[in-house]
Amino acid sequence: MGLPTCYVFRGEWQKTITYGGPVKVYFVQNINKLNMAHDREVLRMIWEGQIGICFQADNEEIVGIRPEPFYLMVSRLSYLPLVTDKVRKYFTRYIAAEHQDGAAWFDYNGTPLRLHFPIGVLYDLLHPDDDSTPWCITIHFSKFPEETLVKLNTKELLESHYLSCLKEADVLKHRGLVISAMQKKDHNQLWLGLINDKFDQFWAVNRRLMEPYSDQESFKNIPVRFYYDDDFTYMQKLITPLNESGQKKNLADLMIELSTPVRKAVGFRTHGIELHEETQLQWMSEHLSYPDNFLHLSVDYKNV
Repeated sequence: MGLPTCYVFRGEWQKTITYGGPVKVYFVQNINKLNMAHDREVLRMIWEGQIGICFQADNEEIVGIRPEPFYLMVSRLSYLPLVTDKVRKYFTRYIAAEHQDGAAWFDYNGTPLRLHFPIGVLYDLLHPDDDSTPWCITIHFSKFPEETLVKLNTKELLESHYLSCLKEADVLKHRGLVISAMQKKDHNQLWLGLINDKFDQFWAVNRRLMEPYSDQESFKNIPVRFYYDDDFTYMQKLITPLNESGQKKNLADLMIELSTPVRKAVGFRTHGIELHEETQLQWMSEHLSYPDNFLHLSVDYKNV
């Protein structure tokens, strides 16, 4: 299955096809000159980013013949608990009866995968260099690592976590004024649009969260989580979209903010994207945030 790659050069689009990996977008110059049609195309391509996953069963839980792996193309924006039912259904007949109803969890090379992280974030942290082959992970139905993972064994628990992230992001952007003005049906529409892969349904509501409030030209702060390595720890700090003179900040400015006397921030990645240093933070927040309304950025450092 071909997945789109998008290269932006001087505000123009050129598309090629890549196989098995994430959508890749390289923002090179004049990103602010993209018109609204191009902006929507960016949103669409981020939405359509997928990862090929090869699910394998735990050898210790198998009874009888070892099953063939189960392959799925999954959205980068989704969560592992949202695909668990399909994977469980495939492997159930091969799993010992005492394990079949256990809380499912996943690992990659022995590392338990956080069930409350978007799949694209997990992939970028653990599988960053080779996107030409499916990502092979193992599903387990016993020995849930409660000391490591948050147990999200129902969609209702995952939905609660998701809405909590949305509210936190809106507090940072709009002091919570937009999300608090929404009705329950709006929250439901966001969630259903995400889990059912309905771009128009989701963005009909999410666009309200992605606009500066009232007469403002930017958000108050940028909701962002910074990741430094593959142990799933992340840092949050208040990042404003404007500098002291009122100009919009870009990634070059953010590199300076995150650098220390002993190490220097030299690059950022998200959605499998190598981000250009001239990309503005406000534009990124509006177009490259995950459905939880946070930017999830992997930071590359070098020692000074």
